[in-house]
Amino acid sequence: MQDDAPMTISAPPLQVRAESDVPAPRVSGADDSELVDRLRRGDETAFATIVNGWSPMMLRVARSHVSTDASCEEVVQETWMAVIRGLDRFEGRSSLRTWVFRILTNLAKTRGVREARSVPMSSWAPAEEDGPTVDPDRFRAAGDQYPHNWTPVGAPTQWQPGPEQSVVAGETRRLLGAALQELPERQRAVVTLRDVHGLSSEEVCASLDLSQANQRVLLHRGRARLRTVLENYYRGAGEVTS
Repeated sequence: MQDDAPMTISAPPLQVRAESDVPAPRVSGADDSELVDRLRRGDETAFATIVNGWSPMMLRVARSHVSTDASCEEVVQETWMAVIRGLDRFEGRSSLRTWVFRILTNLAKTRGVREARSVPMSSWAPAEEDGPTVDPDRFRAAGDQYPHNWTPVGAPTQWQPGPEQSVVAGETRRLLGAALQELPERQRAVVTLRDVHGLSSEEVCASLDLSQANQRVLLHRGRARLRTVLENYYRGAGEVTS
């Protein structure tokens, strides 16, 4: 197939589902090679699988570079068309997903420049990252007999909901979903891409223009906030059932 020859598959309409409902296909090595071969042969099922699996997290990445949801969807559609046109030039030096996200990031940045965004992503709400990760009130004061250790109330507790509390699982998922949406934007983006969609730290850094150190801080703070929400919930549930 020549580079300029059109493939027989076309990008299906972008259907965005809830992020937590879309497990991202994880392909590497032989599986990645097989997938690329199927895509090059015009396998519409294979193409639909990655479009449906990867588009939600691609929207998250695009939204960090452009100003509107409509622009996000356009960038993602443009990315898939670019993937179709350039698939024969994919050399496998990185994973297919990393390659797709590199295309996405380049297109999103270009669109963001055209939209004349006045605030670069690197300067998003720096105050979000100020302050301690854990509430200082959970630690003993400097003059205490055991300074800086956990207080009896603030100490982490093990989460052990019994079988009779299986109903808690659904409520926990809803709670985490709501808490995730309340995270500061950069923390939410990093936690979503790492823990919901399973991107590697390298992929997240490349997609969001973050250093490894910054990515680790954002991930740690985001996870810490979610853990605090769960701790408070399980403490409350324990008090009710005890």
